[in-house]
Amino acid sequence: MRNSTKLIILGAIALACIVLYGFYDIKGGFDYAFPKRMIRVTAMVVTGVAIAYSTVVFQTITHNRILTPSVMGLDSMYQVVQTLIYFFAGSMSVWVLNKYLNFGAAIAAMVIFAMLLYRFLFRADKHPIYFLLLIGMIIGTLLGSLVTFLQVLIDPVEYLSLQSRLFATFTNVKAELLFISIGILFFAFLYGFLIMDKLDVMSLGRDNAMNLGINYDGMVMRILILSSVLIATSTALVGPITFFGLIVANLSYQYLVTYKHSIHILGASLISIIALVGGNFLVEHIFELRTTLSVIINFIGGIYFIYLLLKESRAAG
Repeated sequence: MRNSTKLIILGAIALACIVLYGFYDIKGGFDYAFPKRMIRVTAMVVTGVAIAYSTVVFQTITHNRILTPSVMGLDSMYQVVQTLIYFFAGSMSVWVLNKYLNFGAAIAAMVIFAMLLYRFLFRADKHPIYFLLLIGMIIGTLLGSLVTFLQVLIDPVEYLSLQSRLFATFTNVKAELLFISIGILFFAFLYGFLIMDKLDVMSLGRDNAMNLGINYDGMVMRILILSSVLIATSTALVGPITFFGLIVANLSYQYLVTYKHSIHILGASLISIIALVGGNFLVEHIFELRTTLSVIINFIGGIYFIYLLLKESRAAG
């Protein structure tokens, strides 16, 4: 089956999921319920495309299909920022009540953290990939331990309020923040579109890309900034979904056989939309909100992550 046909199939499934989620079992006034659902669907689409795009380009410059921005500790940094705000300022502070201030602080902290991390770890491919994976896991564990320590000391009422921010949710997405996220991602995607052909060349490796006229180190840093902005914006909007990018990117690699990033990014984005919209439909209407989509994704993603590690280990052996 050709890739164009496969993308059409994914697009049809994604559209069916959106229609089903938007119109199924609307209770109360249609004029009230339908716009609310469309805001959630838009948030899912924006988040899914941002995570898919950032993961694919990140794996291109690291030349590994296991590493993702989230696995390297970016999601943990979001949790640290929110926990520090609640710990030092409280749930009634302007840093919590002002959604724009909280949103901006989360994005700024994650981008700065990512730049510092990438600045020391991704210079000229001087570290082996499993060293980078080990560092990412250590940083994530360290930040997670810090979050847990601070949460133990927080007032129980404050802790309950904090918990709502530490798990991905699409039910309480603010329309104002959604529009800001769309604006940020529009310019990010526009730049990403302009460098799409260079990504195809960079996937050949550092030496080959430089021989073909690519300023490799400069492009790596610009792509890292792009990836950081995308993942930070999506995380600040809905919360962390650690293994989601790992799943959708690798499913795209397996489903679509090509070297073109434009096809892989589109495929991963459509898979993301299907997973988020279809998954939220199941959570809301089948599981009746007894669980959250982020818990399901992280559980499946953790198993898939272990599978990929074992697969890479066998391939290396």
